[in-house]
Amino acid sequence: MSERTLTGTGATPRANVGTVVWYRPESALDDAEDVPTVDPAERSAEQDRFEHARDQAREELEAERDQTAERVGEEEASVFDAHIQFLDDPQIDDGVASEIDDGTPAEYAVRDAFAGPIEQFEGMDGRMAERADDLRDVRDRLVRLLTDGERVDLSALPEGAVVLAERLTPSDTAQLDPDRVAGFATVTGGRTSHAAIFARSLALPAVVGVGPDLESIEEGATVIVDGETGELVVDPSQERLDALDTGPDVEVTHERVETTDGREIEVAANVGRSVELEGAVEQGADGIGLYRTEFLFLDREEPPSEEEQYETYVEALEAFPEGRVVVRTLDIGGDKQIPYLDLPEEENPFLGERGIRRSLGPDADLFETQLRALLRAAADADGGTLSVMFPLVSTVDELEAALDAVDEVAADFDDEGVAYTVPELGVMVETPGAVFMADEFAARVDFLSIGTNDLAQYVMAAARENEHVAHLHDPLHPPVLRAIARSVEAAHDNDAWIGMCGEMAGSPELTELLVGLGLDELSMSAVTIPAVKENVSTLEHERAIDVAARALNAVTRGDVTNIIEDQ
Repeated sequence: MSERTLTGTGATPRANVGTVVWYRPESALDDAEDVPTVDPAERSAEQDRFEHARDQAREELEAERDQTAERVGEEEASVFDAHIQFLDDPQIDDGVASEIDDGTPAEYAVRDAFAGPIEQFEGMDGRMAERADDLRDVRDRLVRLLTDGERVDLSALPEGAVVLAERLTPSDTAQLDPDRVAGFATVTGGRTSHAAIFARSLALPAVVGVGPDLESIEEGATVIVDGETGELVVDPSQERLDALDTGPDVEVTHERVETTDGREIEVAANVGRSVELEGAVEQGADGIGLYRTEFLFLDREEPPSEEEQYETYVEALEAFPEGRVVVRTLDIGGDKQIPYLDLPEEENPFLGERGIRRSLGPDADLFETQLRALLRAAADADGGTLSVMFPLVSTVDELEAALDAVDEVAADFDDEGVAYTVPELGVMVETPGAVFMADEFAARVDFLSIGTNDLAQYVMAAARENEHVAHLHDPLHPPVLRAIARSVEAAHDNDAWIGMCGEMAGSPELTELLVGLGLDELSMSAVTIPAVKENVSTLEHERAIDVAARALNAVTRGDVTNIIEDQ
């Protein structure tokens, strides 16, 4: 067979080679219209059968949650908490009961009751669309228990297996043993899917969203899974196998690093929950470059209190007593929805009411509470430097309103006699508006931080989750690079420091380019920190400046790639 390459979305900077094992879980139910009917006298027993299956499912989920927390981490295990909540969702519970009252057997009632919510989530964008997979996972678990079906044991795959599947649910992915599995690839999914998140946590090579062409790969074929490039190489040549780089195998350093000619670069971690702090410390992070506080607000019935937030921020600061912790204020809207806030349905939520726009509008009370917790934490934590940045700022008016909100909280604390410290304040550069106003922003704050995921989306007018324009959603396109360079220049001209917290920062092959562009800090998923630190310590700053200058003069993405690859 001749070598061929399929392309999807790389989930983690690792590559490996193995033998294809297809995972095709059989549906316990067919879609036939002739569903059996339960006699009225037996419908109460059918409801009891469903409730028993639900209790069993809850026990399974609680056990899997504990196993995942121990083996992978609390962040990843939290998905099972959401699954447990789905078991008690009133819409689904009422739907099952109604179907059973109409004479539908419990397993078919479950199938039908989940159909509507799954379809509803599939029609949404981004992370909310991935909730459909969570619902499928819960549905299939209930149906399996109701039909006495057997569960495929993915933890017992042959060594060197590359798992191919249409999709992998959280329950599926949590079973994969990274000591046995060489990697996986899926037809569907994106970089923020649960499967991709688990892959990064396990340092497991993975390519998601390959599309229907994945089905053309036969059981037993030899494939290379490259989670860095997003490529799946089928029947690779011997030359390709000999050249295979399985990913960075570098020692963790807990010291700060600098280039060979003395330019220090801060290498920090992106986190979303307190449980990720330990992993960031273990991987040698100098601090936290992006604390996504929206995770504090998700999967709960009401927002966190000031005290709960205060304790969370103090914990983060004390995890890095000599470092800096950059907290992003609440960034919801777009692909991040919080049900209890009753967010509006918008035709294009990424261009709608999100980030600072909500904090200065309908979520002003939440913003004030968050600022109170942050200013108190900055004063009380035993070590660590707190920095706070505002998301999706596009105008000076927005920035000044946010700064006024900080001043108002400080004034309230003065009146109340509460100890506080105003932290470093900064702005995320995510929109063309922020790039053009970067000089004015940097003159008013202490730092800027570039979010390359959104910046690429807005500069290139290419939605992050739209596979049809995925080739445009790439920070190596010259317009995006020039936007980054303009922001760096504006920061330094105004004596502000500037970092980057998008996916681009965690790509080791781009470290030289980013250092050459002038970034002071790079923040990323913890798994890539050792490789980036090693790259910083081996490169020459002056040479990096030359590489960046040539990249900024390039006129196509291909030209930029050639410049990087020639180094």
